[in-house]
Amino acid sequence: MRLFLVLFAFVAAALGQAAQPLRLEKTIELPEVQGRIDHLSVDVKGQRLFVSALGNNTVEVIDLKAAKRLKTIGGLREPQGVLYVPATDRLYVANAKDGSVQVFDGSSYALIKTLDYGDDADNLRYDAGRKRIYVGYGGGALGEIDEENNKAGEIKLDAHPESFQLEKDSPRIYVNLPGSRKVAVLDREKRAVIATWSTGIALSNYPMALDQASHRLFVITRLPARLLVFDTNSGQVVQRLTAVGDCDDVFYDQTRKRIYTIGGEGSIYVFEQQDADHYKESARLTTVPGARTGFFSPELDRLFLAVRRHGDQVAAIRVYAP
Repeated sequence: MRLFLVLFAFVAAALGQAAQPLRLEKTIELPEVQGRIDHLSVDVKGQRLFVSALGNNTVEVIDLKAAKRLKTIGGLREPQGVLYVPATDRLYVANAKDGSVQVFDGSSYALIKTLDYGDDADNLRYDAGRKRIYVGYGGGALGEIDEENNKAGEIKLDAHPESFQLEKDSPRIYVNLPGSRKVAVLDREKRAVIATWSTGIALSNYPMALDQASHRLFVITRLPARLLVFDTNSGQVVQRLTAVGDCDDVFYDQTRKRIYTIGGEGSIYVFEQQDADHYKESARLTTVPGARTGFFSPELDRLFLAVRRHGDQVAAIRVYAP
């Protein structure tokens, strides 16, 4: 009987682990990093992860194959956004404190250029089709940077832009504007706002992900913690679900039809897409309080979680395999 119970417990544990949508593969420690960690970017070919260590005023470059820190880029001023562009081997860093976007060589890490945006430079995105980099900044604008790293224009907004997503086969950009409680729809060719969608009574819409194939936009609010699913054809919310608290990053896994939401309450909530209009929560994974940013790479098929220093636990990057 005792042997049977041991075998039963082993099988049950194995089945429970197999049922989890994410498996912790490894942890890469960053013992010198202090304070808040913001957004991440990845170099797929070079197997490098770039981490905006905002509270440390550095960008940490991680060698994913060796599972160790490769380089620290210092002298930054509260880096929030980081973007690696493989086509040009350039690294872009957006600084909150002085509003600058710094451009670094992706191989030598030498500083190439600094662009001044005045205040609160934040999220960065790359438009591969038009060879443009976009940065959200200040009291309300998206700045456009050309392939020669020059300012190429801007789109004015009525509040500071948080997460934003670009459609690949249309000129649309979707932008979270928590300061005015809405999502703005932009035309990047006209450099104009063409529509706005209210988040209703839900406030603090910071993270955003896009399922372009199904015409669905996923927006997470913090007050209350909700997942809002927008139909991008109509601008209507087709479903609202309870979400993880203090969420700052959300990602859509196209292959598995999953949504990964990362929250500072110390959890990752996973949602399954049943069809374009129906979603359900499938799992809650316990992480660490304050760990609210990450990066999902479809090419590497990994979810990276940024864990800030917490008590005796050093800062780290957790690598999850779906």
